[in-house]
Amino acid sequence: MLDQTEALIDLDAIGANTALLASMTSAEVMAVVKADGYGHGLVPSARAALGGGATWLGVATLDEARRLREAGVTAPTLAWLHTSGQDFAGAIAADVDLSASTLGQVAELSAAAQHAGRPARVHLKIDTGLSRNGARPEEWPMLLDAAAKAQADGHAEVVGVWSHLACADVPDAQANADQLAVFVAAVEAAENAGLEVPHRHLANTPGLLAAPETHFTLVRPGIGVYGLSPMPGETYGLIPAMTLRARVALVKRVPAGTGVSYGHTYTTDRETTLALVPLGYGDGVPRAASSIGPVAINGERFTIAGRVCMDQFVVDVGDHDVAEGDTAVLFGPDGPSADDWATATGTINYEIVTRVSPRVPRRYIGGAL
Repeated sequence: MLDQTEALIDLDAIGANTALLASMTSAEVMAVVKADGYGHGLVPSARAALGGGATWLGVATLDEARRLREAGVTAPTLAWLHTSGQDFAGAIAADVDLSASTLGQVAELSAAAQHAGRPARVHLKIDTGLSRNGARPEEWPMLLDAAAKAQADGHAEVVGVWSHLACADVPDAQANADQLAVFVAAVEAAENAGLEVPHRHLANTPGLLAAPETHFTLVRPGIGVYGLSPMPGETYGLIPAMTLRARVALVKRVPAGTGVSYGHTYTTDRETTLALVPLGYGDGVPRAASSIGPVAINGERFTIAGRVCMDQFVVDVGDHDVAEGDTAVLFGPDGPSADDWATATGTINYEIVTRVSPRVPRRYIGGAL
């Protein structure tokens, strides 16, 4: 039963989404569970995705990989965002694959491998045009040489070459073809350098959905695993896995001309009922949703009245029958969608679900709990 607030997570939906995505490719599926499973819960999401057919997991940080291993999740896992001085030896000992983009990273992973007493499994990243992580094409030959030496010395096993698409959510963007060409050349250069790279991966969720030429041997869906599409207006049959909701904390009848919330940016134009919902920007509700965020109560759609506060916001429900304890749905099957919230606040559905604060209890249904 809903106590005060909750993010209800449907693990069966995560499993079904993963199975659907896997059916669209002959490549293996790496389910990306970084950022606490995009707000859905790291370990439960990982287990549900593996149950749906993923064979790999992807995380950003070593801490995320460590948490998976401590929970008993043994599936192949790649961690890709590091700064120097981290516990790479511990990650290597825990059988976590690691990404390297620079000569310094190759050297640090080699040193950690010697400490761990086993070679590091390394995926070399090429910057094909996103201009974030990864070696620039002109730096790629030097990175390959360093990695090949580390492998010859027994300190590394180069098992992958990878990159990330910048514009895959716009399928006809020229950048996609340009990045693909750079990636193919990078893989060829790795093979010419004597490196066997069984895992070659470029496609994210939009690449998986719309660009089969980017699939190679492994695909890395993130947002699609959680039932959200990176292409507005196209659902691809994905099932949103999160419902964000709360119980109405208080209702009050007020006269016309009543100012509502900080700054009185909203003023009632008639006698009306105000409902207080105990979720705010401290819970991940965007303050940018002030006076525009959609909310459903008892099957009726309303809009936030005035400013979103740290812990709460107000809804003007007019003369509708709303009582303390009724359920307010911010997004989910019985209310608006995360896409509705993204449109209202000028962002993307990724941010809407990922920003839901740990203060909001997660409750899981379905799956192998």
